[in-house]
This record gives sequence, structure tokens and C-alpha cells, in this order.
Amino acid sequence: MRSLGLVLLGVAVVLTAGAGWLRPSLAFAGLATLGLAVAALGVVITFRVRANPVGALLAWAGAIVVFLAARDVYYRVWLDDPTAVPLDLRVVAFLNESGWWLLAAVALLLLHFPDGTLPSRRWKLVPPLVVVLALAQQGFGMAPREPFTEPMQDLPHPWGPPSDVVNVLSYAVNIGLVVAFLAAGVSLVLRFRRASDPVRAQLKWLAFAGLAATAYPVVCLAEIVVTGRSGVVATVFGVVTIIALFCSVGVAMLRHDLYDVDRVLADTISYTIVLLVLIGAYALAALTLGIVVGQDSPAAAAGATAVCAVLLAPLKKRLQRVVDRRLFPRTKAALQAIEDLQHRVHTQAAQPEELEEALRTALKDPTLRVGLLIPASTGFVDTQGVPVADTGLVPITLGGTQIGVLSSSTTTPAVLRIVATAAASLVEVSRLRGELAAALREVEASRTRLVQAGDAERKRLERDLHDGAQQRLVSLGMAMRLAQRQLPTGDIDVHALLDQGVAELATAIAELRQIAHGLRPTSLDDGLHNALAALTNKLPVPVTLEIMDEPLADDITVTAYFVAAEAITNAAKHARASAITVRVTQQEDAVNVVVKDDGCGGADPRAGGGLAGLADRVAALGGSLRLHSKPGLGTTIQAVLPCAS
Repeated sequence: MRSLGLVLLGVAVVLTAGAGWLRPSLAFAGLATLGLAVAALGVVITFRVRANPVGALLAWAGAIVVFLAARDVYYRVWLDDPTAVPLDLRVVAFLNESGWWLLAAVALLLLHFPDGTLPSRRWKLVPPLVVVLALAQQGFGMAPREPFTEPMQDLPHPWGPPSDVVNVLSYAVNIGLVVAFLAAGVSLVLRFRRASDPVRAQLKWLAFAGLAATAYPVVCLAEIVVTGRSGVVATVFGVVTIIALFCSVGVAMLRHDLYDVDRVLADTISYTIVLLVLIGAYALAALTLGIVVGQDSPAAAAGATAVCAVLLAPLKKRLQRVVDRRLFPRTKAALQAIEDLQHRVHTQAAQPEELEEALRTALKDPTLRVGLLIPASTGFVDTQGVPVADTGLVPITLGGTQIGVLSSSTTTPAVLRIVATAAASLVEVSRLRGELAAALREVEASRTRLVQAGDAERKRLERDLHDGAQQRLVSLGMAMRLAQRQLPTGDIDVHALLDQGVAELATAIAELRQIAHGLRPTSLDDGLHNALAALTNKLPVPVTLEIMDEPLADDITVTAYFVAAEAITNAAKHARASAITVRVTQQEDAVNVVVKDDGCGGADPRAGGGLAGLADRVAALGGSLRLHSKPGLGTTIQAVLPCAS
């Protein structure tokens, strides 16, 4: 759609600008293309921005352009051959001043731009007055004292010249229409003063088209100075100016935050002033050198061009600074605040985390937030770790990689994009510092959890030994002592007592083996694959094992076993999975343990849980544990364990 719009725009510029030297049919094609494009834009705005007459007024203006083009082509066909098409002079008289309806449509558009309402109740009589004046102008135009508008200027008037009173009223209506149009422009100024930032951004887009219209006489003068007459360049620029007006309305209504309108306005003003100065410098230099070396001498033109070339760069730079300071001081203040903070950070007088507060002060925007993309977090967080809402976000990138965001409900995205580019280095420093601080906090928390887990494990071993094997061994020792005392008297069944002692001893050995298995499963002596196979044989969920054949170091093997065992147990007990896959591979200097299930997902690695313990066990080896568990999409646990290559 955007490419089609550009093609239509180019066709309209070429054909419409060439109306003076192309055939009438091609001129009509250009005007019709322009009018249809404007009308289509109005229809799009009507459907996209409901209950707003701006779109309908824009479509009406486009329809008027098409009508005027068709009228002129019809007239020219009749003039070439009066028998080709029918034409009544009364119709020519009636449509003589119909071009004023385009001015009326633009005036009504300006009065209701951009929110579809009038600036205040005091303006409620202006729209009907514009319509009445346009109707009166068309009525008085049916019997003018002047010739009809081109190309019908040679035709006679069917109703003769008007009376003096009618002529005076005609001039009054004409002046009234011009005053109404100027009043519509004044209404935009009044609306701008009372508007919020988004509405001001929309009005600035319309001001851009106004600057283009202001620059039109400058372009005409430049062409006259260079070529001696006003021709193609001025015509093309005039057509582009008209198109710019309607395009500015479209951009303002549909995507006013597409570009930084302040930047566009500043560049336009700067280049317009530079153009004026260069035209004056060229004319003065050409006149002076023409007197010295001759008016038609190539040296005069070359010298004047050289003077303009020397003036261009310093003049443009100085003007740009002045215009920037006057047009958007808050953006300039934000960039200056970033520069000052960078200097203070360099001299250790400030911290990069002060960026958010500095930007809030410079932009006068208390809603502005600076979000950092830290791997340990699930989204964007500020320097205190508080999540940043994902509304109105402008990405901050460095080297093509996103490192953070700027968020604001007041400052426009176009301004935020400029600030984001300038603040990228400070955000990267803050992000790295935040990532390092988070890693240190996690190391400290992991160390605390490891100590707590060690204490809990020692207490469990002490309790299991005391309540299990120790009690059985004590009971066995007491039975043996009793047998020793009663053996001489023959009052005890030695065989039964020995059988009982052997049974107690066997139970104690089994309990000790069970305790030892919790420290290091004896099944690992046969390899990781066999140990996991023995673990999963009796599970109700099918488990697919893809285990590497190469032997691993014992600490890597034990950790991989416990990661897989915990993940398999969780999937079987809590995830309602129908299939589990365990994959253990080695790539370069790391072993990857991946356990994936197709369960309900939504696993929570909360502190004190089994997953948190696994993360601590993996971190103790210098590895990392990652969890991907979106609700309804299953769970994947991946442990990366460093090892010698």
C-alpha cells in the first residue's frame, strides 16, 4: 500500500506539473490521480478515526479536485470541437466560480482539525458562514464583470454584466471567503496553545505543510535568479506543496508519531533560511562579478557558485543550533542532560543509574521510565529491579542489540527515539552494573542456600542414622550381650538369637545403603544411562533416554543424574505429562543436560523448591540452569555443566 501511494504521488506530480506542456488528457490524469489519492486518504481516515469529520472533509476536497480537472478537460474538448460534446453557456456560468469550493473544504478541514471539533463555542457560526459564502460566491460568479475563468475566458456572458450593487456584494463575498480562510488558520494557532502534546504534534505536521507553502515564493525567486524565469521547478514545487498539505493531514491523523515532527520542522526552517541567504549571496556575487568580468561571463557564475559553497556548511551548522534551541528546547535539554551525566560519570561525580531522574527533569516528564534488559529478569526492569510496564516502549539499541527501553505516557515516541540513541552508552553501563549486582546477589543467596542445604542434609543423616541403623545396631549389641550372659546356663535359644541378629544386621545394612544412595546412587557405578534407566523403569510415563556413551567425570555424572532425576520426578508427579525426553550431550567444553516434557507447564522455580536446589548444585560446578515453562506448552529444563574438553 505504501509503494502504491508513492507511485500515485509521483504520477500526480509529473502529470499535474506538466499541465502546461502536456495534452489535456494527461493533465487531467495527473489531477485526477491527485484527487483520487486525496479522496482515498480521506476514506481511510474516516474508517480509522471514527466520529471525526476530518476524513470526510478530506475526501470531499479530493472529489472537488477530480471534478475541477474533469470540468477543464470537458471545456477543452468542447473548444476543440463544439459538436463533440454538448455544452450550455448557462452551465459554464454556473460553474465559473466552483473552484472556491476547494478553498471552502480546506477552511472547514482546518476548523475541525485534528479532533473533529471546533476550537470553542464561539466558532460555531464560522462553518455555516463558510458554506454560505461559497454558495454566494458561486452565485455571483454566474454574472461577473470579468471574463470567465480559463479556458472559457472568450465566451460571452449569458446574463450580461452585473449591477454595481451586485458587483460590490461579489467583492465583499470574495473578501469574506479569504477572511474566513485566514480565520481557519488562526483557529489552529489558538488550538495549539491550549492543546496537549499529542494534539500539538498533529498540528505541527500541518504547520510543516504551511512552511512549504511559505517557501513557494522563495523557490520561484530562486528559479528566476538562476534561469531568468519561473517555470518547471516552481510548478513542481507548487504541486508538491498542495500534496504536502493533504499528506500532512493524513500523517497527523493516522501516524503523527511516525517521525519527529520537531526535527522535520527545524530542518525545514533551517534549509529555508539557508536558501534565502544563498539566493541573496548568489545574486550579490553574480552582480558584483558581472560588473567586473562581464554579465554573461562563465567566471561570474562560477564565482557566485563558489561563494555559496563556502557559506553553506558554517551557515547551516549555526542556523541548525539556533533553530534547535528555539523549536524544541526540551529535546535539547535532554541531550544536554545526557552529555552532562556522561561527563560526571567519567569524573566519578555521579552514577549512570541517575539517567532516569536526569531525563525526567530535562523533559519535564515524571512518567518517563528507563527499562534495562537483564538476563536474570523476565522483562524490562529499572535500576532497582522494579518491572517497567510494556506500554509505549521505545527500544534502546547498541550495536544492533536491544539493551533496554524508554517508556513514557507524555513524551512522544519520536523524541524518545532521539533520547534513546544518545543515552545508549549510559544504559549499557547501567545494565552491566545491574547484571553484575544481580549475579553477586544470586551468588550470595546461592551460597546461603548451599549452607542451609548442607545443614539440613546433615540433620537428615543424623536423624536417619539415629532412628534407623543406629537403633538396630544398638538392639543387636544388647541381644548379643544378653546371649553372652545366658549362654553358660543354657536358658536361651542360640540359633534363634543368631538368626534375629543376622536379620537386624541385614536391615541395618539396607538402611545404610539407602542413606548412601541419597549421597551418591550406587547405580551410577554402571554408568549414567543405566542409572537413569533404573530410575525410570517403574514410572507410569514413558521416558526416552538419549545419553552419550563417553564417560564423564564423577562430579559431572552425579550432578547430571540429580538434574535429570528431579526434572523427571516433577514431570511425572505435577506436570501431567504423557512423554518425557532426557538428552545428555557434550559440546566442546560443556555437558548439556536437557529434560523436556509435554505437560501443563507453568513450573515455578521458587526459593526452597527442588529446582532452586538444582540451580545451586549446578552453580557450585560453575554451570547454569535454565527453565522454559510457559503454561500449556510443557517444560524444558537445561543444565550446562562445564567440563574439560
